[in-house]
Amino acid sequence: MLSNSRFYFTSLLFSFFIVACQPSTEPANAHTRFDDLQQNNKNAPKLMYEDTTKPQFQAIIQRLDSFYRIQVQGGFNGSVLIGHQGKVIYERYFGYARRESGLKLAPNTPSQLASTSKTFTGAAVLYLHQHNYLNIDEAVAHYIPDFPYKDITIKMLLSHRSGLPDYQKWGGTFVRDESTPLSNDQVLDIFAKRKPALESKPGTRFKYCNSNYAVLASVIEYVTEMKYEDFMKRYIFDPLGMKNTFVHHTPELLPSNAAYNYKYNWQRWEYNFADGVVGDKGIYSTPRDMYLWDQSFYNNVFLNNETLELAYGPCSFEKPGVKNYGLGWRMLCYPSGNKIIYHNGWWHGNNTVFYRFIKENMTFIVLGNKYNSGIYRQAKVLYSIVKNVPIGDGFDEEE
Repeated sequence: MLSNSRFYFTSLLFSFFIVACQPSTEPANAHTRFDDLQQNNKNAPKLMYEDTTKPQFQAIIQRLDSFYRIQVQGGFNGSVLIGHQGKVIYERYFGYARRESGLKLAPNTPSQLASTSKTFTGAAVLYLHQHNYLNIDEAVAHYIPDFPYKDITIKMLLSHRSGLPDYQKWGGTFVRDESTPLSNDQVLDIFAKRKPALESKPGTRFKYCNSNYAVLASVIEYVTEMKYEDFMKRYIFDPLGMKNTFVHHTPELLPSNAAYNYKYNWQRWEYNFADGVVGDKGIYSTPRDMYLWDQSFYNNVFLNNETLELAYGPCSFEKPGVKNYGLGWRMLCYPSGNKIIYHNGWWHGNNTVFYRFIKENMTFIVLGNKYNSGIYRQAKVLYSIVKNVPIGDGFDEEE
C-alpha cells in the first residue's frame, strides 16, 4: 500500500520513466496522472448545447414536453437531460428537491444516484488497473489481507460473479441497530470475522450484489491510502468539472442544495444501516455533471480505449439473450454487434436512469428523488421520440 505522498510521488516517477522511454510518436500524456492529464488535455468535456431552434429539434422538444406533462401528472418528480453528439438537446427540471421548504429542482441540485454510482467505482478501479496500481485478475485478498474469500478476484467483483452475499440483507443478522449507518470498514470486518457463506462458487455465475462494489470502494482505499470520496473528488469529479457531484454517507451533513429522497406519497425515507456504505451507491450528482461523465469516455479523458473495451465486454453467458453485465456497466449486446451501455439505480426513493447509446453518442439521464417505478420505462419512450421510431424499436430496458 502507498501513502498519499508516496502514491503521488510514485505516480509522477512512473509517468516520467514511461514517457521518457516511449517512441516520439507516443502521445506525451499517455501515461501521466489523471489530474495532470486534465491540466493539459484539450479533450476534457465541456457542457455544450445544440441550437434547438432548428425545426427538427423543435418537433422533438414538443413531443418530449408533451410526454413529460403526462409523467408529471402521474407523479414523476425529477430532472431530465438528453444529449446527442456531444450537445444537450433537452433539459428539464420537474418538481421539488425539498418539498417541505418548497425548494425546486434546478441545474445545481444534486440527487442520489443509487446504483448508478457503480459506474464511477468500476471506472476508478479500472483506472488503477490501467496505470498498474492494481491488477483486476488478482485476488482481492492480495490487496485486503483480511478478506477471507481467497478465490475472489477484483474482476469477479466488477462483473458481479463473486458469489458474495448482499450486505444490505444483513438486517437483524449481523447488525444490531438498523438505524445506525455502517461504514465500509465495518462491512469488511463482518466479512472477515463472521465469514458469511458464499451464494455460489466464485466465477461460476452472475448475481447482482451490492457487496461487490462496497468491497471495491475499500480496494480503492487500500491501494491508494486515500478515502474513497477523496480519490473520487481528486481524480474524477474535480478534473471533469463536476462541481455538484460528491460522495455522501452522513445524513447530518447533506449539503443544503441537495435533494431529499421521498416515498411515492412524499414521506421522507428514513436512513438505515446501509446508508453509510459507499461504492455501490452514495454518489450525488446532477444531470449536467452526469453528461460530462458520459462524454469523458468518448475522448479518453479518463480511460483509454483498451480499458473501455474491458469495461464494455460482457462477462456472463449463463442465460441467453441480449442482456449482460460488463465491468461496472449493464449492457444490451445485439447480434449486429451494437451495444447499449447503461446503469439504472434505485435507493430509498431515488430512481436513476443512465442510458448511453455509444454508437450514436446519445445519452438519456433521468434523476428522480420521489419513488416512481415508471421512470425505468421512460428510456424506451425517449428513444422512440428522439429517433422518431415506434416504441420498442431499437432496444429493451431493464429495471
